[in-house]
Amino acid sequence: MIYLDYQATTPLAAEARDAMLLWLDGPDGTGFGNPHSPHRMGRQAAAAVELARERVAALFPAGGKVIFTSGATEAINLAMRGTTRKGSISVSAIEHAAVLDTARSLGRCHELNVARNGQCNIRQDVPDDTRLIAVMQVNNEIGTIQPTVDWHRRAKELNALYLCDAVQAWGRIEVTGADMIAVSAHKIHGPKGIGALWVRPGLELEEVQTGGGQEEGLRSGTLSPALCAGFGAAAQEAKDRMEQDADHVEKLWHRARDLFDNWTLNGSAEARWHGNLNIRRKNLDVNRLMSDCRNVMFSAGSACASGSGRPSHVLKALGLSDRQAKTSIRLGFGRYTSMEDLEKAASAINAAADGQR
Repeated sequence: MIYLDYQATTPLAAEARDAMLLWLDGPDGTGFGNPHSPHRMGRQAAAAVELARERVAALFPAGGKVIFTSGATEAINLAMRGTTRKGSISVSAIEHAAVLDTARSLGRCHELNVARNGQCNIRQDVPDDTRLIAVMQVNNEIGTIQPTVDWHRRAKELNALYLCDAVQAWGRIEVTGADMIAVSAHKIHGPKGIGALWVRPGLELEEVQTGGGQEEGLRSGTLSPALCAGFGAAAQEAKDRMEQDADHVEKLWHRARDLFDNWTLNGSAEARWHGNLNIRRKNLDVNRLMSDCRNVMFSAGSACASGSGRPSHVLKALGLSDRQAKTSIRLGFGRYTSMEDLEKAASAINAAADGQR
């Protein structure tokens, strides 16, 4: 099988797997301790958690604190529900459902429009009572890179907070400033089931999940040393080879553009993470294409919305019709994608698409 769905999840890095195994039972069978226990095994587990926290923090702006969560969705909920400021919430129209649905559930939600290239224009009206702005750094469906620095500045002008969903950017490109940043381990070759919320210095949130008061009283629940260790190892590996990974992705991108030259690109080609290729072809039956190419793992959109039958809200926000949105596919590649795999996948996808004419 050929895996081209890096926006949904990434293969687990060997370094992360090895780090996790040490804290599942350990070489002497004592690695399973509760990191919140005061005895020796607990202190050893706690030390592993704090080492992981340092490694994760190294990929964020200097300062601030890292709160471990079960993933980016919980991190986003903590950020949005944990501020007691009053007013409306402004979010881009192409945010992940974790942001959009949470914003809508909290009351007054204002959607910021995007251009046809997928960028959220800074020169648009924002309600004066906005208390929080959420604009993701890299879109999960079309890879568009947003002007997050400008949106952070705009939030400050409005005396609002700025939340950045950096799930698709973190560990790949530099994450720019924000008041809060949400990330997930399994998008950078770490384990599923753990993520983090970075909170800038001086910003205080309220707990939204009561219990034992772990994670500075903001996120109760026993931490898994194994998941934290795997997350930390994946973060360190991403930091060490960020330039190498980016160079590899760039080569794959240019080859993919040649291989799919008769498809239409969705979103910007320039202001984009080049590990994301979202393309469409007129009158394409995507379900049939995926069935015909069952040995190639790719997507028709966000994994979180797959199977809904609805056209992508991201592609609709770009101005595409329902039909155009439903004739689009997303190919995601990265560190462990070989050029040979990309070429084989393209051959299979193109042959199957041609066969539908």
